[in-house]
Amino acid sequence: MHTDVEGKTVVLKGIGVSPGIVIGKAHLFDRFDSQVSFYKLRDKTLLSKEIKRFRSALKESEKQLLEIKNKLTEMAGREPLYIIDVHIMILKDRMFINHTIKKIREMGVNVEWALSMTIDRYRSIFEKVDDEYLKGRLSDIRYVGQMIMRNLTGKGRESIADIGEKGVVIAVDLSPADTARMMINKVLGFATDMGGKTSHTAIVARAVGIPAVVGLESVTRSVRMNDNVIIDGSAGLIVINPDPEMLQRYEDKKKHYEETQEDFLKYARLPAITKDNYKVEIGGNIEFIEEIPSAIVHGAEGIGLYRTEFIYINKEQLPTEEEHFSHYRQVVGVEGLKWSTIRTFDLGGDKFYSDPKLAKEMNPQMGLRAIRFCLKEVDLFKVQLRAIARASAYGKTRIMFPMISGIEEIREAKQIFCEVKDDLSAKGVPVGDDIEIGVMIEVPSAVIIADELAKEVDFFSIGTNDLIQYVLAIDRINERVTYLYEPLHPAVLRLIKQVVDTGHRAGIRVAMCGEMASEPTNLMILLGLEIDELSMNPLAIPRVKKIIRESTLKDSRELLKKVMTFSSAAEIREYVKRYMRERFPEEFPNNNH
Repeated sequence: MHTDVEGKTVVLKGIGVSPGIVIGKAHLFDRFDSQVSFYKLRDKTLLSKEIKRFRSALKESEKQLLEIKNKLTEMAGREPLYIIDVHIMILKDRMFINHTIKKIREMGVNVEWALSMTIDRYRSIFEKVDDEYLKGRLSDIRYVGQMIMRNLTGKGRESIADIGEKGVVIAVDLSPADTARMMINKVLGFATDMGGKTSHTAIVARAVGIPAVVGLESVTRSVRMNDNVIIDGSAGLIVINPDPEMLQRYEDKKKHYEETQEDFLKYARLPAITKDNYKVEIGGNIEFIEEIPSAIVHGAEGIGLYRTEFIYINKEQLPTEEEHFSHYRQVVGVEGLKWSTIRTFDLGGDKFYSDPKLAKEMNPQMGLRAIRFCLKEVDLFKVQLRAIARASAYGKTRIMFPMISGIEEIREAKQIFCEVKDDLSAKGVPVGDDIEIGVMIEVPSAVIIADELAKEVDFFSIGTNDLIQYVLAIDRINERVTYLYEPLHPAVLRLIKQVVDTGHRAGIRVAMCGEMASEPTNLMILLGLEIDELSMNPLAIPRVKKIIRESTLKDSRELLKKVMTFSSAAEIREYVKRYMRERFPEEFPNNNH
């Protein structure tokens, strides 16, 4: 899983018009023949030839639309068909045809030029109209015009057929017929500069089930052919050249999205309570504020981890306090969410695009990153902390410091945060009075001194993604050692147990926000460990809640006790998989998990 070395990660926000997540290679699809050819027809006999060319291009276009319509009937039912009918009607429209023929005759010009004049005439009429829906119909006329143009130049079937099943289409705009062709040719998804929620293209995308984001404005300028691209049609986001960790997270999101499409959603809004009344808080992990509606729909009770690194992506300058604040304000105090945990940025030299002075490191995972970076760049850190403190006045806020490895770091971070809060209060700026401070436990040394750390904070959150990497000395993105990445390794389980027991003895809550929390196979083990809160990719929540509601704390403790007697990761994994399959045959069919 490797990203284009040249390409830096870019995140664009548009309008999600068709839900789902796809990951693939970008294919730039140019429907707009930017140069319309122009030439004069010197000879009168050429005029009738030109009109004949126009009529046969009209016929060819209609034939293609009818073919698409027939295939669509088989695949997507009736709903999108009327849109194709609209285009066939435009092709047969007398005014549309006559105006073009008239221009060929009067001006003695070629069809392409005459046709572009017809479309310009419609544009000038439609642009005077206030009605958004009618304005949107201009695009239908443009699509038909382009289809005729392609048939005039012999590029009629250029197109989507050549892209292949792993392709993601990137275009300025697409017609509904192009969208339908994508379905027929199994293109993964598409993103366009233009378009809106009610455009015909959007309606067809939803009907044929192709994830799509439109209205991105600059996607065609930001993407190069064959770039790695993620399209998140639910959140209205497109990520170009994601880094390997992000790619991994989206692979997981994609898997969970496909699973929750089944019957799990009915469990989404129910509480996560076992049959013997043990309650687990369920949070959602997000990286973009656009994901919040989806987190609520999928059953997140709060935001358990808001990764703030992406506020820094796409930026030439560092984000201002106001930019930070506007993000946090949209995460805190949202109706339907009981709390929001904002993690201070986990950035290092490897991810900090805004500052070329930062040295590239040999091993960025263990270098100057996260809290180490923040404590070195205190002014930068304060900008973020001030914005979080200001947002906390609007709802229940938890602030979480990543990658703490010693007591000095958390004391220093807390001191800076207190200075920032006092400074704001002195200026009369409202700040929440119940902000909780927590640390992410993801470095083995933090586990060993958890009893000391517990005296300094209100909660722990176990970041299993990094903790497992550091404990087992493997990089989970390196495909050659991923087989060693094992959440159910006895060393990992002992460390997690130590953190939970230490936290509970000190009277603080313990959460888990790593991917381990969202894997159904692990759930009874995590229940047995008595973790207070599980936070995960929101798409995984319904299934997790379903399993928790069908489990008991008593059985979970017994399962944990049993596996803690095993000495190898393979034994534990096999035993837990078999146990979960027997207990939940519907959830774990065909040895998939």
